[in-house]
Amino acid sequence: MRRGIRRGIYPGAVVVVGRRDTVLYARGFGHLTWSVRSPVPRADSTLWDLASLTKVVATTSAVMRLVEQGRIDLDAPVRTYLPRFSGGGREAVTVRMLLDHTSGLRSYLPLYRLATTREQAMDLIYAEPLSREPGSAAEYSDLNALLVGFLIEAVTGEPLDHVVRREVLEPLHLGSTTYHPPAAWLRRTAPSGLDRGHKVRRGAVNDLNAALFGGVAGHAGLFSTGRDLARYAQMWLRHGKAGGTQWVSDSVLDRFLVRGDHSGTRLLGWDTPDTTGEDPSVFGRLASDAAYGHTGWTGTELWIDPANNLFLVFLTNRSFEPRSRHNSIRELRVVRADLSDAVQRLVPRPCLAQPVPIARPC
Repeated sequence: MRRGIRRGIYPGAVVVVGRRDTVLYARGFGHLTWSVRSPVPRADSTLWDLASLTKVVATTSAVMRLVEQGRIDLDAPVRTYLPRFSGGGREAVTVRMLLDHTSGLRSYLPLYRLATTREQAMDLIYAEPLSREPGSAAEYSDLNALLVGFLIEAVTGEPLDHVVRREVLEPLHLGSTTYHPPAAWLRRTAPSGLDRGHKVRRGAVNDLNAALFGGVAGHAGLFSTGRDLARYAQMWLRHGKAGGTQWVSDSVLDRFLVRGDHSGTRLLGWDTPDTTGEDPSVFGRLASDAAYGHTGWTGTELWIDPANNLFLVFLTNRSFEPRSRHNSIRELRVVRADLSDAVQRLVPRPCLAQPVPIARPC
Protein backbone atom coordinates (compact mmCIF):
# COMPACT_ATOMS: atom_id res chain seq x y z
CA MET A 1 0.00 0.00 0.00
CA ARG A 2 2.76 2.44 0.92
CA ARG A 3 4.66 1.53 -2.25
CA GLY A 4 1.67 2.71 -4.30
CA ILE A 5 1.72 6.06 -2.49
CA ARG A 6 5.50 6.45 -2.87
CA ARG A 7 5.21 5.82 -6.60
CA GLY A 8 2.55 8.49 -6.93
CA ILE A 9 -0.25 6.14 -8.01
CA TYR A 10 -2.70 7.43 -5.38
CA PRO A 11 -2.45 9.79 -2.40
CA GLY A 12 -4.58 7.67 -0.09
CA ALA A 13 -6.37 4.36 0.27
CA VAL A 14 -8.16 2.03 2.64
CA VAL A 15 -8.02 -1.75 2.91
CA VAL A 16 -10.63 -3.93 4.57
CA VAL A 17 -10.16 -7.70 4.76
CA GLY A 18 -12.64 -10.10 6.29
CA ARG A 19 -14.65 -13.28 6.35
CA ARG A 20 -18.38 -13.85 6.29
CA ASP A 21 -18.66 -13.27 10.03
CA THR A 22 -15.89 -10.81 10.90
CA VAL A 23 -13.53 -8.08 9.77
CA LEU A 24 -9.91 -9.14 10.16
CA TYR A 25 -8.13 -5.99 9.05
CA ALA A 26 -9.20 -2.41 8.39
CA ARG A 27 -6.79 0.45 7.87
CA GLY A 28 -6.26 3.73 6.06
CA PHE A 29 -3.05 4.76 4.30
CA GLY A 30 -1.69 8.09 3.09
CA HIS A 31 -3.91 11.18 2.90
CA LEU A 32 -7.02 12.27 1.00
CA THR A 33 -4.86 14.55 -1.17
CA TRP A 34 -1.11 14.84 -1.75
CA SER A 35 -0.88 17.35 1.10
CA VAL A 36 0.31 15.77 4.33
CA ARG A 37 -2.01 18.21 6.11
CA SER A 38 -5.09 16.55 4.60
CA PRO A 39 -6.86 13.84 6.61
CA VAL A 40 -5.77 10.21 6.72
CA PRO A 41 -8.45 8.00 5.10
CA ARG A 42 -10.58 5.95 7.46
CA ALA A 43 -11.99 2.56 6.58
CA ASP A 44 -15.13 3.23 8.57
CA SER A 45 -16.07 6.71 7.36
CA THR A 46 -14.15 8.00 4.31
CA LEU A 47 -16.33 8.04 1.18
CA TRP A 48 -14.93 7.07 -2.22
CA ASP A 49 -16.23 7.49 -5.74
CA LEU A 50 -16.86 3.82 -6.59
CA ALA A 51 -16.92 4.32 -10.38
CA SER A 52 -17.68 0.94 -11.98
CA LEU A 53 -18.22 -0.81 -8.65
CA THR A 54 -21.61 0.88 -9.06
CA LYS A 55 -22.36 -1.76 -11.70
CA VAL A 56 -22.44 -4.52 -9.10
CA VAL A 57 -23.21 -2.82 -5.77
CA ALA A 58 -26.17 -0.85 -7.13
CA THR A 59 -27.30 -1.93 -10.59
CA THR A 60 -26.73 -5.69 -10.51
CA SER A 61 -28.01 -5.87 -6.94
CA ALA A 62 -31.23 -4.06 -7.85
CA VAL A 63 -31.77 -6.49 -10.73
CA MET A 64 -31.31 -9.40 -8.33
CA ARG A 65 -34.11 -8.11 -6.13
CA LEU A 66 -36.40 -7.60 -9.12
CA VAL A 67 -35.61 -11.12 -10.36
CA GLU A 68 -36.44 -12.40 -6.88
CA GLN A 69 -39.78 -10.59 -7.07
CA GLY A 70 -40.54 -12.04 -10.50
CA ARG A 71 -40.48 -8.62 -12.16
CA ILE A 72 -37.47 -9.27 -14.41
CA ASP A 73 -36.72 -12.41 -16.44
CA LEU A 74 -33.01 -12.69 -17.12
CA ASP A 75 -33.59 -14.51 -20.41
CA ALA A 76 -36.29 -12.18 -21.72
CA PRO A 77 -35.37 -9.88 -24.62
CA VAL A 78 -34.42 -6.41 -23.47
CA ARG A 79 -37.14 -4.97 -25.72
CA THR A 80 -39.72 -6.65 -23.45
CA TYR A 81 -38.94 -3.90 -20.95
CA LEU A 82 -37.44 -1.28 -23.27
CA PRO A 83 -39.44 -1.35 -26.54
CA ARG A 84 -37.11 1.26 -28.09
CA PHE A 85 -34.29 -1.27 -27.98
CA SER A 86 -35.21 -3.01 -31.24
CA GLY A 87 -34.05 -3.32 -34.82
CA GLY A 88 -30.62 -4.16 -36.17
CA GLY A 89 -30.48 -7.48 -34.33
CA ARG A 90 -31.30 -5.98 -30.93
CA GLU A 91 -34.33 -8.27 -30.62
CA ALA A 92 -31.93 -11.11 -29.78
CA VAL A 93 -30.30 -9.25 -26.86
CA THR A 94 -31.49 -10.51 -23.48
CA VAL A 95 -31.19 -9.00 -20.01
CA ARG A 96 -28.58 -11.65 -19.23
CA MET A 97 -26.46 -10.46 -22.16
CA LEU A 98 -26.41 -6.92 -20.79
CA LEU A 99 -25.21 -8.22 -17.44
CA ASP A 100 -22.47 -10.50 -18.77
CA HIS A 101 -21.43 -8.05 -21.51
CA THR A 102 -22.27 -10.31 -24.47
CA SER A 103 -24.89 -7.93 -25.91
CA GLY A 104 -22.78 -6.94 -28.91
CA LEU A 105 -22.58 -3.26 -27.93
CA ARG A 106 -19.24 -1.47 -28.14
CA SER A 107 -17.31 -0.78 -24.95
CA TYR A 108 -17.72 2.98 -24.67
CA LEU A 109 -19.37 6.06 -26.14
CA PRO A 110 -18.38 9.60 -25.06
CA LEU A 111 -21.96 10.70 -24.51
CA TYR A 112 -20.87 13.83 -22.64
CA ARG A 113 -19.29 15.11 -25.87
CA LEU A 114 -22.19 14.13 -28.12
CA ALA A 115 -25.19 15.17 -26.02
CA THR A 116 -26.16 17.95 -23.66
CA THR A 117 -29.18 16.34 -21.97
CA ARG A 118 -30.11 12.96 -20.52
CA GLU A 119 -32.75 12.52 -23.23
CA GLN A 120 -30.25 13.14 -26.04
CA ALA A 121 -27.84 10.67 -24.46
CA MET A 122 -30.57 8.03 -24.23
CA ASP A 123 -31.40 8.58 -27.91
CA LEU A 124 -27.76 7.94 -28.81
CA ILE A 125 -27.64 4.72 -26.80
CA TYR A 126 -30.82 3.39 -28.38
CA ALA A 127 -29.45 4.26 -31.82
CA GLU A 128 -26.06 2.64 -31.22
CA PRO A 129 -25.63 -0.33 -33.62
CA LEU A 130 -24.43 -3.73 -32.45
CA SER A 131 -20.83 -4.49 -33.35
CA ARG A 132 -21.18 -8.28 -33.27
CA GLU A 133 -23.77 -11.04 -32.96
CA PRO A 134 -25.51 -10.99 -29.56
CA GLY A 135 -24.29 -13.72 -27.23
CA SER A 136 -21.23 -14.57 -29.33
CA ALA A 137 -18.50 -12.97 -27.18
CA ALA A 138 -18.01 -10.67 -24.21
CA GLU A 139 -16.83 -7.08 -24.46
CA TYR A 140 -16.97 -5.05 -21.28
CA SER A 141 -19.23 -2.05 -21.93
CA ASP A 142 -20.58 0.86 -19.92
CA LEU A 143 -23.48 0.96 -22.38
CA ASN A 144 -24.73 -2.38 -21.07
CA ALA A 145 -24.95 -1.06 -17.51
CA LEU A 146 -26.58 2.18 -18.65
CA LEU A 147 -29.30 0.15 -20.38
CA VAL A 148 -29.79 -1.98 -17.29
CA GLY A 149 -30.36 1.24 -15.36
CA PHE A 150 -33.00 2.31 -17.91
CA LEU A 151 -34.59 -1.14 -17.62
CA ILE A 152 -34.82 -0.94 -13.82
CA GLU A 153 -36.53 2.43 -14.10
CA ALA A 154 -38.95 1.10 -16.73
CA VAL A 155 -39.91 -1.94 -14.64
CA THR A 156 -40.41 -0.01 -11.41
CA GLY A 157 -41.59 3.33 -12.75
CA GLU A 158 -39.16 5.02 -10.35
CA PRO A 159 -35.79 6.79 -10.64
CA LEU A 160 -32.82 4.44 -10.36
CA ASP A 161 -31.48 5.95 -7.14
CA HIS A 162 -34.86 5.51 -5.41
CA VAL A 163 -34.98 1.84 -6.38
CA VAL A 164 -31.40 1.21 -5.28
CA ARG A 165 -31.99 2.89 -1.94
CA ARG A 166 -35.16 0.88 -1.21
CA GLU A 167 -34.08 -2.50 -2.60
CA VAL A 168 -30.36 -2.50 -1.81
CA LEU A 169 -28.98 0.15 0.50
CA GLU A 170 -31.65 0.16 3.20
CA PRO A 171 -32.14 -3.60 3.61
CA LEU A 172 -28.38 -4.20 3.58
CA HIS A 173 -27.83 -1.39 6.12
CA LEU A 174 -25.41 0.48 3.86
CA GLY A 175 -26.04 3.81 5.56
CA SER A 176 -22.96 5.55 4.16
CA THR A 177 -23.58 4.58 0.53
CA THR A 178 -25.26 7.10 -1.74
CA TYR A 179 -25.25 8.67 -5.19
CA HIS A 180 -25.01 12.27 -4.01
CA PRO A 181 -23.03 12.71 -0.79
CA PRO A 182 -24.73 15.41 1.29
CA ALA A 183 -22.81 18.55 2.10
CA ALA A 184 -22.16 17.35 5.65
CA TRP A 185 -20.24 14.35 4.26
CA LEU A 186 -17.97 16.21 1.85
CA ARG A 187 -15.11 16.77 4.31
CA ARG A 188 -14.73 13.01 4.64
CA THR A 189 -15.09 12.32 0.91
CA ALA A 190 -11.92 11.48 -1.01
CA PRO A 191 -11.57 13.76 -4.05
CA SER A 192 -11.59 11.88 -7.35
CA GLY A 193 -10.31 14.64 -9.62
CA LEU A 194 -9.75 18.32 -10.26
CA ASP A 195 -12.13 20.77 -11.90
CA ARG A 196 -10.97 22.87 -14.85
CA GLY A 197 -9.81 25.57 -12.45
CA HIS A 198 -7.72 22.94 -10.63
CA LYS A 199 -10.10 23.03 -7.72
CA VAL A 200 -10.40 19.79 -5.77
CA ARG A 201 -13.59 17.96 -6.72
CA ARG A 202 -15.34 16.28 -3.79
CA GLY A 203 -18.63 14.43 -3.95
CA ALA A 204 -19.13 15.02 -7.67
CA VAL A 205 -18.91 11.88 -9.78
CA ASN A 206 -15.68 11.60 -11.77
CA ASP A 207 -17.30 9.81 -14.71
CA LEU A 208 -18.46 12.44 -17.22
CA ASN A 209 -21.14 10.22 -18.77
CA ALA A 210 -22.60 9.62 -15.32
CA ALA A 211 -22.46 13.37 -14.67
CA LEU A 212 -24.54 13.91 -17.81
CA PHE A 213 -27.19 11.69 -16.20
CA GLY A 214 -27.21 13.83 -13.08
CA GLY A 215 -24.75 11.66 -11.19
CA VAL A 216 -27.11 8.65 -11.17
CA ALA A 217 -26.42 6.02 -13.82
CA GLY A 218 -26.27 2.28 -14.16
CA HIS A 219 -22.53 2.22 -14.71
CA ALA A 220 -21.21 4.80 -12.21
CA GLY A 221 -22.19 7.41 -9.64
CA LEU A 222 -22.25 5.59 -6.30
CA PHE A 223 -20.11 6.66 -3.30
CA SER A 224 -19.40 4.39 -0.35
CA THR A 225 -17.03 3.51 2.50
CA GLY A 226 -14.83 0.52 3.21
CA ARG A 227 -17.09 -0.51 6.07
CA ASP A 228 -20.23 -0.51 3.93
CA LEU A 229 -18.57 -2.51 1.17
CA ALA A 230 -17.39 -5.03 3.76
CA ARG A 231 -21.02 -5.52 4.82
CA TYR A 232 -21.99 -5.91 1.19
CA ALA A 233 -19.28 -8.54 0.62
CA GLN A 234 -20.34 -10.43 3.73
CA MET A 235 -23.88 -10.70 2.37
CA TRP A 236 -22.50 -12.60 -0.63
CA LEU A 237 -20.41 -14.87 1.59
CA ARG A 238 -23.55 -15.53 3.67
CA HIS A 239 -25.48 -16.64 0.59
CA GLY A 240 -27.81 -13.67 0.45
CA LYS A 241 -28.36 -13.16 4.18
CA ALA A 242 -28.00 -9.74 5.78
CA GLY A 243 -28.98 -8.54 9.23
CA GLY A 244 -30.54 -11.88 10.11
CA THR A 245 -32.85 -11.88 7.08
CA GLN A 246 -32.65 -13.42 3.62
CA TRP A 247 -32.12 -10.44 1.31
CA VAL A 248 -32.23 -12.62 -1.80
CA SER A 249 -32.66 -16.37 -2.04
CA ASP A 250 -29.64 -18.60 -2.43
CA SER A 251 -30.98 -19.81 -5.78
CA VAL A 252 -31.18 -16.28 -7.24
CA LEU A 253 -27.74 -15.39 -5.95
CA ASP A 254 -26.30 -18.53 -7.56
CA ARG A 255 -27.83 -17.60 -10.93
CA PHE A 256 -25.68 -14.45 -10.97
CA LEU A 257 -22.49 -16.42 -10.36
CA VAL A 258 -22.59 -18.57 -13.50
CA ARG A 259 -20.51 -17.99 -16.64
CA GLY A 260 -22.24 -18.15 -19.97
CA ASP A 261 -21.00 -20.30 -22.84
CA HIS A 262 -19.42 -17.29 -24.51
CA SER A 263 -19.04 -14.80 -21.65
CA GLY A 264 -15.36 -15.49 -21.01
CA THR A 265 -14.49 -14.43 -17.46
CA ARG A 266 -17.76 -12.57 -16.99
CA LEU A 267 -20.54 -13.58 -14.62
CA LEU A 268 -23.71 -11.50 -14.28
CA GLY A 269 -22.35 -8.12 -13.23
CA TRP A 270 -19.14 -9.59 -11.82
CA ASP A 271 -15.79 -10.55 -13.31
CA THR A 272 -13.52 -13.49 -12.44
CA PRO A 273 -9.75 -14.02 -12.60
CA ASP A 274 -8.19 -14.08 -16.06
CA THR A 275 -5.05 -16.17 -16.00
CA THR A 276 -4.40 -16.02 -19.75
CA GLY A 277 -3.31 -12.39 -20.10
CA GLU A 278 0.18 -10.95 -19.88
CA ASP A 279 -0.80 -8.39 -17.25
CA PRO A 280 -1.09 -9.57 -13.64
CA SER A 281 -4.62 -10.35 -12.54
CA VAL A 282 -6.06 -7.92 -10.00
CA PHE A 283 -7.12 -11.08 -8.13
CA GLY A 284 -3.46 -12.04 -7.70
CA ARG A 285 -2.14 -15.54 -8.19
CA LEU A 286 -3.64 -17.26 -5.15
CA ALA A 287 -7.39 -16.70 -5.58
CA SER A 288 -9.57 -19.77 -5.90
CA ASP A 289 -11.53 -20.64 -9.04
CA ALA A 290 -14.67 -19.50 -7.21
CA ALA A 291 -13.46 -15.89 -6.72
CA TYR A 292 -15.30 -12.97 -8.33
CA GLY A 293 -15.00 -9.20 -8.13
CA HIS A 294 -14.92 -5.88 -9.91
CA THR A 295 -12.78 -2.75 -10.20
CA GLY A 296 -13.42 0.93 -10.86
CA TRP A 297 -11.68 3.63 -12.90
CA THR A 298 -11.10 5.85 -9.87
CA GLY A 299 -8.98 3.13 -8.26
CA THR A 300 -11.52 0.98 -6.44
CA GLU A 301 -11.69 -2.79 -6.09
CA LEU A 302 -13.80 -5.44 -4.39
CA TRP A 303 -13.32 -9.18 -4.63
CA ILE A 304 -14.96 -12.08 -2.85
CA ASP A 305 -13.54 -15.60 -2.60
CA PRO A 306 -16.20 -17.94 -1.20
CA ALA A 307 -13.96 -21.03 -1.39
CA ASN A 308 -11.55 -19.33 1.02
CA ASN A 309 -14.26 -17.47 3.00
CA LEU A 310 -12.50 -14.19 2.30
CA PHE A 311 -13.10 -10.74 0.84
CA LEU A 312 -10.99 -7.69 0.04
CA VAL A 313 -12.12 -4.08 -0.19
CA PHE A 314 -9.42 -1.80 -1.65
CA LEU A 315 -10.41 1.82 -2.24
CA THR A 316 -8.13 4.53 -3.63
CA ASN A 317 -8.47 7.82 -5.50
CA ARG A 318 -6.04 6.99 -8.30
CA SER A 319 -7.93 9.37 -10.59
CA PHE A 320 -7.02 12.34 -8.37
CA GLU A 321 -3.93 13.95 -9.89
CA PRO A 322 -1.75 10.82 -10.15
CA ARG A 323 1.96 11.65 -9.87
CA SER A 324 3.30 8.38 -11.20
CA ARG A 325 5.92 8.72 -13.93
CA HIS A 326 4.34 5.75 -15.65
CA ASN A 327 0.79 4.64 -16.47
CA SER A 328 -1.03 4.84 -13.14
CA ILE A 329 -3.68 2.33 -14.24
CA ARG A 330 -1.03 -0.23 -15.16
CA GLU A 331 0.91 0.39 -11.95
CA LEU A 332 -2.23 0.13 -9.85
CA ARG A 333 -2.91 -3.25 -11.42
CA VAL A 334 0.43 -4.51 -10.07
CA VAL A 335 -0.35 -3.15 -6.60
CA ARG A 336 -3.77 -4.81 -6.70
CA ALA A 337 -2.25 -8.16 -7.65
CA ASP A 338 0.40 -8.01 -4.91
CA LEU A 339 -2.12 -6.86 -2.31
CA SER A 340 -4.51 -9.66 -3.27
CA ASP A 341 -1.78 -12.26 -2.79
CA ALA A 342 -0.82 -10.72 0.56
CA VAL A 343 -4.45 -10.98 1.69
CA GLN A 344 -4.68 -14.63 0.65
CA ARG A 345 -1.50 -15.35 2.63
CA LEU A 346 -2.84 -13.47 5.67
CA VAL A 347 -5.63 -15.97 6.22
CA PRO A 348 -4.39 -19.54 5.83
CA ARG A 349 -6.63 -22.17 4.25
CA PRO A 350 -8.38 -23.52 6.20
CA CYS A 351 -8.38 -20.52 8.52
CA LEU A 352 -6.41 -21.27 11.68
CA ALA A 353 -8.07 -20.96 15.05
CA GLN A 354 -5.44 -18.60 16.43
CA PRO A 355 -6.29 -14.88 16.55
CA VAL A 356 -5.49 -12.72 13.54
CA PRO A 357 -4.10 -9.22 14.32
CA ILE A 358 -6.62 -6.47 13.71
CA ALA A 359 -5.45 -3.04 12.57
CA ARG A 360 -7.95 -0.39 13.45
CA PRO A 361 -8.71 2.51 11.08
CA CYS A 362 -6.20 5.35 11.32
